[in-house]
Amino acid sequence: MPFCDVKLQILFYICENQISKHMSKQLNIIAKDEWLEPYSEAIEGRYNHAISLEKELTNGSPLSEFATGHLYFGLHHSGKDWVIREWAPNATEIYLIGDFNNWTLDETYSFEPLQNGVWELKLPANKLRHLDLYKLKICWASGEGERIPAWAERVVQDELTNIFSAQVWDPKSPYTYKITDFKPTTEPLLIYECHIGMAQQEAKVGSYHEFQENILPRIVKSGYNCIQIMGIQEHPYYGSFGYHVSSFFAASSRFGTPDELKELIDTAHKMGLSVIMDIVHSHAVKNEVEGLGNYAGDPNQWFYPGIRHTHPQWDSLCFDYGKHAVIHFLLSNCKYWIENYHFDGFRFDGVTSMLYLDHGMGCSYSGYEDYYNGGQDDNAIAYLTLANKMIHEINPHAITVAEEVSGMPGLAMKVSDGGYGFDYRLAMNIPDYWIKTIKEKMDEDWKPSSILWEMTNHRKEEKTINYVESHDQALVGDKTIIFRLIDADMYWHMQKGDETYIVNRGIALHKMIRMITLTTINGGYLNFMGNEFGHPEWIDFPREGNGWSCEHARRQWDLSDRQDLDYHYLGDFDVAMISLIKTIPSFQKSKVEEVWHNDGDQVLAYKRGDLVFVFNFNPVSSFTDYGFLLPEGSYRCVLDSDDALYGGNDLVDHSLEYMTQHDNLYAEDKKGWLKLYLPARTAQVYKQIK
Repeated sequence: MPFCDVKLQILFYICENQISKHMSKQLNIIAKDEWLEPYSEAIEGRYNHAISLEKELTNGSPLSEFATGHLYFGLHHSGKDWVIREWAPNATEIYLIGDFNNWTLDETYSFEPLQNGVWELKLPANKLRHLDLYKLKICWASGEGERIPAWAERVVQDELTNIFSAQVWDPKSPYTYKITDFKPTTEPLLIYECHIGMAQQEAKVGSYHEFQENILPRIVKSGYNCIQIMGIQEHPYYGSFGYHVSSFFAASSRFGTPDELKELIDTAHKMGLSVIMDIVHSHAVKNEVEGLGNYAGDPNQWFYPGIRHTHPQWDSLCFDYGKHAVIHFLLSNCKYWIENYHFDGFRFDGVTSMLYLDHGMGCSYSGYEDYYNGGQDDNAIAYLTLANKMIHEINPHAITVAEEVSGMPGLAMKVSDGGYGFDYRLAMNIPDYWIKTIKEKMDEDWKPSSILWEMTNHRKEEKTINYVESHDQALVGDKTIIFRLIDADMYWHMQKGDETYIVNRGIALHKMIRMITLTTINGGYLNFMGNEFGHPEWIDFPREGNGWSCEHARRQWDLSDRQDLDYHYLGDFDVAMISLIKTIPSFQKSKVEEVWHNDGDQVLAYKRGDLVFVFNFNPVSSFTDYGFLLPEGSYRCVLDSDDALYGGNDLVDHSLEYMTQHDNLYAEDKKGWLKLYLPARTAQVYKQIK
C-alpha cells in the first residue's frame, strides 16, 4: 500500500467521537494508581493522541493493513517484470545503477515521478538477476549522490573495497518454513541475549548457520526459552554492536543470507525457543551513502530538523515521529520482520531516548511530575503505542520489551488501559544497583533489605525483565560482574584446587547475585551469552586499534566445558536455577513475601508459593539454628549454592527433612519455626513437602 499524505479534513468526526467515548470512562492506568490522578489530563491526552493518529493513518482499517510499505516500496519481482519504488520528495531525477549497466547512468533505468514524492521504475524480468548489486543515483536541485534504497531488503559489503551495495535477492528455491504456528512460552520468559557474529569459539565473525548448529543446542540445554538477537538490522560498523543501523529492512549480510537467518529462526522454533530481535527505531546512523542521512539531498526527510536532528551522545540521527511517512516506514518495518522472518517480537532499543525531548540525559526521575512536565515527545509516544498495538494485532502472542530507564508509568500496560502496550520493561535499575554495590560497598555493608527492595521495586501491574548485567558491561571500558568480583585472579586461579580467597568469594557472590535476581522476577529474566558461566573476556570488536582482530569478539565456550576449571560450576548452577523455577507453574506471578531480614546478620528470607529462599550475605559468620517463621510442615533443600556440584563446601545436609517447631504464639496462624544452618556467603531454596 503506498504511503500518501492524509488530508486534514479526513473524518474528524470519527476521531472526536472516539476521543469522547474514551474520555467518559477513566483509564485503568489512573484507576489502578491514585497518585496518577493529578496527571490524568496528560495521560488521557497521550492516549487520545495515539487513537486520533491511528484514525488519521488508517481511516478505520486495521493498523496492519496500513503498515505494508515494504510490499509497495523497494525492489519486487512479479515474475514477469521488476518494479522498484522509493519515497524521495526532494529528488529531481533518480537512476538505478549496478552490475547490469556497468554502474553508469542509463535512461532505460530512469525512475518516473508519481504523486507525493514517490518514484517508480519498471523493468523487464531479464534486466535484473539474482545477486546483482545495485544502488540509486539521486539528483536534487543542488547536487547528486549515490544512495542505497531506504527499503532495500538485502545489503552486502565488498570484502576488498568495504563498499556497501544493495543486492538482488531472488533465489529460485527460497527457504520454506517448517514451523508456522509457533507460540512462545512465557511462564516465565527466560531470555538468552546473544550476538550472532561473536557467538563462536573461533576468533572470527560467526554465521547464522554456525549459530544454529553450535549455539542453539547450548541455549536449549541451559533451559532458556527465548533468544534475543542483537545486531540483525544492517549496520556499516561492526563494532557498533548493531545499534547504528543503516538499512532497516536488511538482515546483516556479514552473518549470512536471508534464507540462513530464516532457517535459524525456524530451527529455534522447532527446539521450543522463541526469537525476538533488538529493533532500533530510536535513531539511525549518520552515513549518507549507506544510510538515510541526507537522503535525496534533504537531511530532514526522515529526521527531526534543527537541534533535535542529532543525538548529542550517540552521534546519530533522530527520527521525526511527527511525520506520517516516518510512522509508515517504522510500522512497516515491524511488520516486515514478523511476517518475513517469523520473529516473535522485539526488544525496542533506546526507548528512554525516544520518550523525552532531552533523551533522558542527566535526569533523575524522582517523582511522577518528571513524566508529565512537557518534556516528553508525544509523537514518539504515539508511535510506540501504535507499534505495540499493531504488533499484537498481527500476532497476539508476540513479545515486546522496552529498554527504558526512567520508569515511565504505563509503559508495560495495555493500550486499552491507557498504557503504551509493551509486554515487559527491562528492570534497568538492577544491573546499576549491582555495579554500585560491588564497586562502592564492602561485603560487610551489603544490606539484604536494600537488595530485596531493589529487586522488587517495580509497578506491580507492569511486568519486568530482571537481569544481573547488561551487554554494555561486557564491552571494553567496563567490566562484567564476575570480573568486578574476581578481577585479575580470573587469569591465574580458576583451576580447581588453585583458587584464592578472591576467586572463592567471587564464585559464591556470583551465584547468590544471580539467584536473588532470578527468583524475584515478576515477568521474566535475561542473561547475556557467556555471563551464565562467568565469561572472563571483554568484548572488543575488530577495529584499527587492535589490527582488526576478532580475538576478543568471541565466546570461550571451552571454559565452561572443561571439568578442571571453576567456570562450569557457575554454568551448572545457572542450569539448576532455571530448571527449578520452570517446575513451578506461573512462578513469575506468585507473590514475593518477605519472611525475614536482619541487616546486622546480613540474612534474608522470602517465600513464593511453597518455596522459601534463604540468603546469608555475611562474609564471615555462619549461623546455626537460625529461625524463620513459616507455615507448619516439613521442608527439604532443593537448591544450594554451597553444594559441591556448584563449587561449594557441602555444609548443608540435603538428605534431611527440616520440620518446623511448634510455637503456641503462632498456633492460630498455623506457623512454626524452621531452624536452619546458614553458612556464610550462601543461598538455599527450601520446598515445603508436607
